[in-house]
Amino acid sequence: MAQSRVTDFYARRRPGLTAPRAKSACLTPSPSGLVPTELTRSSSRKRARPSTESGSDHPAPPARRRLRLPGLDSCPSSPADPSSPADPDSPVNPSPVKRIKSTAVSEAPGLSATVQQQDKVPSKDSLSELQSCLRRARKLGAQARALRARVQENAVESCTSDAKEPTEQPCVEKVPAYQRFHALAQPGPPGLVLPYKYQVLAEMFRSMDTIVSMLHNRSETVTFAKVKQGVQDMMRKRFEERNVGQIKTVYPTSYCFRQECNVPTFKDNIKRSDYQLTIEPLLGQEGGGATQLTATCLLQRRQVFRQNLVERVKEHHKAFLASLNPPMAVPEDQLTRWHPRFNVDEVPDIEPAELPQPPVTEKLTTAQEVLARARNLMSPKMERALSNLALRSAELGSPGSSSPALPATPPATPPAASPSALKGVSQALLERIRAKEVQKQLAQMTRCPEQELRLQRLERLPELARVLRGVFVSERKPALTMEVVCARMVDSCQAALSSGEMEKHVLLLAELLPDWLSLHRIRTDTYIKLDKAADLAGLTARLTHRVHTEGL
Repeated sequence: MAQSRVTDFYARRRPGLTAPRAKSACLTPSPSGLVPTELTRSSSRKRARPSTESGSDHPAPPARRRLRLPGLDSCPSSPADPSSPADPDSPVNPSPVKRIKSTAVSEAPGLSATVQQQDKVPSKDSLSELQSCLRRARKLGAQARALRARVQENAVESCTSDAKEPTEQPCVEKVPAYQRFHALAQPGPPGLVLPYKYQVLAEMFRSMDTIVSMLHNRSETVTFAKVKQGVQDMMRKRFEERNVGQIKTVYPTSYCFRQECNVPTFKDNIKRSDYQLTIEPLLGQEGGGATQLTATCLLQRRQVFRQNLVERVKEHHKAFLASLNPPMAVPEDQLTRWHPRFNVDEVPDIEPAELPQPPVTEKLTTAQEVLARARNLMSPKMERALSNLALRSAELGSPGSSSPALPATPPATPPAASPSALKGVSQALLERIRAKEVQKQLAQMTRCPEQELRLQRLERLPELARVLRGVFVSERKPALTMEVVCARMVDSCQAALSSGEMEKHVLLLAELLPDWLSLHRIRTDTYIKLDKAADLAGLTARLTHRVHTEGL
C-alpha cells in the first residue's frame, strides 16, 4: 500500500487534475542509474542519483538492495546490464574494470565476438607444443606396454621353472656370519680348524661327559633327562636326542644306550613305569679296567672325540681336492692346514645315529585294529567280505605309490672360469700357472708349524736389516752388545716384538748374511759387528729371494 503524500493532496485540489498520478510499475532503482528523469522529478523530493556514463572511470555508488518479487521480473530497468543485482551469478560489488569491460562488450557485440574467436583459436607455438606432448605420450605408452609384456613373460617363465623343480625342497636357513666365517676368525697360526657346528658338538660331548662322570661315580642311574638339564645349564644351548645321536656317530664306543623302565625319578611328569633312555659310559681302553671316570680318562675321551671330528673333515677335504682341476693328493699324515679355497664351515652336518626306542605297547586306536582283535567273534562270511575289501583297496593303492625323488646333491667342484675370460691366452702358459699354483698350495698345506714360524721371521728380515743398519749408524760404534741392539730395534720396529723374539731374528739374520753381520762371544756378552760399507739394497734383495724360495 502506497503512502499518501502532501503533494498529492494539493494536486487533487487543483481544478485541472481529476485523477491521481500513476506510479511507475518498477519500484526497484537500477544500480546503473538508468531511471527516467521525469519520474524522478515528479515522484519524490529526494535528489536523483547521478547516472553513470559508459565512458566514466568512477563506479556508480551502490544502491540499496530491495526484495525483488516474482511479478517484477519484467522490469524494463537495465535488463542487459550484467552487473545488475538481479543476476545471481554476478558479484555484489563488481570492480570498475569488469564493469567497463561489460559495458564495452555490450556496446560492441561484433568486436566481442571477434575477440572470443581469437581467444579460441590457438597459436602456432601452442600447436607445436601439443603435438610434441602427444608424440612423447605415445612413446611413453609404447614403452610401458613393452615393459608390461616383458614382466608378464618373466612371471610366466618363473612359474614354469618352479613347476619343473621338485615341490618338496628343504628350507635352508641362512646361518649367521660368525658361524659361516668361524674358521677365518680363529686366533693364532692357521691349522686344521674345525667348523663351528663341530666345535659346538665337541663342547656338548665335554659337558655331557662331565655330567655322566658325576652321576656314574656316585652309582646313580644316568638318564637322558638328567644329562639334558645339566648340559643346557652348562652351555646355555639346547641339547636334544639328535645331539646324542651325533655323538654316537662320531664316537660309537663312548656310551652304551638302553631303554629301561622302573627307574626311580623324583618328577611328577615322569612316571616310574615309563621307559627312559639310560646312558652308561664304556670304560674299555680309556679307563683301563677302572670303575670310575677320572680326570685323565675324561681328557683322553675328549681328545679321541676331537680327533674323530678332524678325520671326518679330512674326508670332505680329500673329496674337495679330488674335484679340483687339476686334482691334488696330499698325504693325511703331512696335512697341516686346509686348502685356501676349501670352505670349512660349509662341511655337511653329522647324521645322528639311531638310539634305542621304547618298546611299542599294543593299543587299539583304530577301527581296523578293533576288527582284527574281534575277528574270532565274527562269522566266516563277514570275515571273507572284509578280506576281499582289504585286497581291493591294496590293489587300488599300489599303482599310485611311488618313491619320492631324492634332491640332487650339489657338485663339489667350484664353478670353472668362463672360456671367454681366458680367450687369447696360450694353453701352455695356463698349464704352467696352474701347476705352479698347485705346487704352492701343496707346500702350504704340508708345511709344519716350525717352518711356518721360520717363514714369518724371514718375511720380517728385510725391514729389520734396515733398522739394524740405522742403529749402527746412529751409535757410531764398530760393535754393539746384543742387549743394546735388541732394545734399539724393538723401539724402532713396526711389529710388536719382545727382546727375546728380536734376538732370534738377529741370530737368523747372522745365519743368512754372515758376510755382512757377525757375532762375537766375549765372556758373558755377545757383540755384533756390522759392515757399514755393504750395499743394503743387494742384501734386501737376497733376503727377499730367500723368502720366496722357502715359501714354495
